[in-house]
Amino acid sequence: MQTIESLRRKIENAEDLLSVVTTMKALAAVNIRHYERAVESLVEYNSTVEMGLHIVLSAQNGHGVTAKPAPYHRLGAILFGSDQGLCGQFNERIVTHALDVLEERPEQRDRTTLLSVGGRNAALLEEARFSAQEVLPTPGGLAGITPLVQDLLVHIERWRAVEDIDHVLIFHNRPLGGATYAPITTQLLPLDLDWLHSLEEERWPSRSLPTFTMDWDRLFAALIRQYMFVALYRASAESLASEDAARMASMQNAERNIEERIDELNRRYHNQRQNQITAELLDIVSGYEAVMGSG
Repeated sequence: MQTIESLRRKIENAEDLLSVVTTMKALAAVNIRHYERAVESLVEYNSTVEMGLHIVLSAQNGHGVTAKPAPYHRLGAILFGSDQGLCGQFNERIVTHALDVLEERPEQRDRTTLLSVGGRNAALLEEARFSAQEVLPTPGGLAGITPLVQDLLVHIERWRAVEDIDHVLIFHNRPLGGATYAPITTQLLPLDLDWLHSLEEERWPSRSLPTFTMDWDRLFAALIRQYMFVALYRASAESLASEDAARMASMQNAERNIEERIDELNRRYHNQRQNQITAELLDIVSGYEAVMGSG
């Protein structure tokens, strides 16, 4: 039977662990809000990029971008996951989703290049007999997203120039509110021509359309690069928010289990303490009776 002292130590250890879990849950909630604000701030920036595309496309009088029949050469896939644990099924869900999408194109299996953001994704891909060409670390916070996106843009440029990759997909988890999230797929390349045509046909908010003097091809390429930057930044920020949502859910479950464990230990402690007090009282009564009987 455990002693009162050992039960007291277990209660103290459980309370210390509960404090750590509660702190981690609070930090996850704060981080989620930071990432959500970062995504919200992209809306205005993305609107500026789309207005720039509207100006550039309108200058060509409907002849700026046309569909070019091209063979499907190779596919590049970017998976956003995590480097850290304590986030439930976060990595498993996005990897399963990505593999489901990729297995719909069995003829492209040998012509697919995978890049994993997060080491845990790469390990899960290996188990499924898919290997990531490269593994990049996940950002440690908002300040790390921009360098990561710039690195990804360099990889995409190399894919297109060296590896003949003409399709690029992004797989990441998107927060749904609270501690819930869901995996999604975003097509980064090729560009959606219907989207470009819709931008061109939108009504300009003022009576005069701005002009530009920069070479059309260079300006269009620069705007598309900014569009890709926004898409990758949003995917990274949403993935980080989803990771913290998953971690918050795990911490909530851990918090509930620890509280139940503390309640159980407290009941055992009080029962044993009461038994000890009862035994001590019985000893006193027995001693008293023995003394009185001998007198």
